[in-house]
Amino acid sequence: MKIYNTLTRKKEEFIPLEPGKVKMYACGPTVYNYIHIGNARPICVFDTLRRYLEYRGYQVTFVQNFTDIDDKLIKKANEEGITVKEVAQRYIQEYETDAKGLGVRPATIHPRATENVDMILDTIQTLVDKGYAYAKDGDVYFRSKKFHEYGKLSHQPLEELDAGNRIDVTDSKEDPLDFVLWKGAKPGEPAWESPWGMGRPGWHIECTAMIRRYLGDTIDIHCGGQDLIFPHHENEIAQAECCTGKEYVHYWMHNGYINVDNKKMSKSLGNFFTVREVADKYGYEPIKYMMIQAHYRSPINYSYDIVEQCIASLERLYTCRNNLDFALSNALDHPQGEEEAFLSQVAQRKVQFDQAMDDDLNTADALAAVFELVRDVNTYIQEPHSKASLEQAAQVFDSLTDVLGILYNRKTESLDEEIEALIEQRQQARKARDFKTADAIRDTLKAKGIILEDTPQGVKWRREN
Repeated sequence: MKIYNTLTRKKEEFIPLEPGKVKMYACGPTVYNYIHIGNARPICVFDTLRRYLEYRGYQVTFVQNFTDIDDKLIKKANEEGITVKEVAQRYIQEYETDAKGLGVRPATIHPRATENVDMILDTIQTLVDKGYAYAKDGDVYFRSKKFHEYGKLSHQPLEELDAGNRIDVTDSKEDPLDFVLWKGAKPGEPAWESPWGMGRPGWHIECTAMIRRYLGDTIDIHCGGQDLIFPHHENEIAQAECCTGKEYVHYWMHNGYINVDNKKMSKSLGNFFTVREVADKYGYEPIKYMMIQAHYRSPINYSYDIVEQCIASLERLYTCRNNLDFALSNALDHPQGEEEAFLSQVAQRKVQFDQAMDDDLNTADALAAVFELVRDVNTYIQEPHSKASLEQAAQVFDSLTDVLGILYNRKTESLDEEIEALIEQRQQARKARDFKTADAIRDTLKAKGIILEDTPQGVKWRREN
């Protein structure tokens, strides 16, 4: 498997630190509001990465944090007259609702920043002791220029970094590039005791401390949105490698942006949408599909037309899988001689899928392989075939769609005894060539919302939309 490493700007063969095991971290949400569709992309993409690594046989320890102390949470708490902890707990629960709706599995560990203040303080103290950090007026700052490789992830030389635009400049800093590790307490804010007085963590140090605690000094994969490369991930590298003296991350993965109707999403443009808003209108699964139908590093566009296309694509997949179930219910006991060629096609689609995913998680080409499998299956099931061949096709189909995290809303519908009896009566009438009675029963069923379709394999039914 090859991964595009943001650090080296090239695809590299994935070789884990420990054979058969992967330590993986993704930056999670700041829990002061509902997640928006931009947040949803890394959540969906890196859930797919985790699923694929497990599909390949790796034991994955996946950590995704919650930032539960931040200026935005404090502002929200003050506006609503509640505690920061209450704000965080509410929106962690809302995140979990959205993640479940998107078919995203919980991480192995979901740590909260406020639960790891001891490790944050230990990391900061180590940096102070080594001369990489300094305290001033209750704040603690990191000396960016003391880390000679600062800028290696964003590939920006120090002299080109825009201190005035992207970095908070204060009189307390020795240098404009320095960034805060610990913020001195302000009235009315949550605060913890520290060697530098009461205060709270800076944002960048939180992830470094949680990675140290839950995954160790060096991890395999660190992922997040492209907007986190600088300064967040750049600062993580600096403080972590200065603290431990070891390489922090082997592979950095970053997903591309989401535009809305071909414009950058922003509240000021009025094109800012939460996942909940979109899901209320279209459902969650079309959002999930939209996030994986393009390569994760490519920008994607959100629009009504694209969501409609995603809905149509999902319907094709669901229809194929339901048709497979129907074919299985009418399968033959013995092979008919055509199974070998079909199973060879099925195996080839799996190879195509694996090759696409091995090429830097190319979910777009992986989906193409799934749709070729759909075409193969739809052609094959036009005639009855052996149960064994159909079961193998269903197993491959389910395995590949599970890796992509889609088709998780499949339902096995059943009919009540009265409806089943009517369908059977119609079948008997057709065998007796009593088409008048058969048509009358069909009309009766249609009035009850049951639509019938006669196929070479037998009668199929579905509920009218």
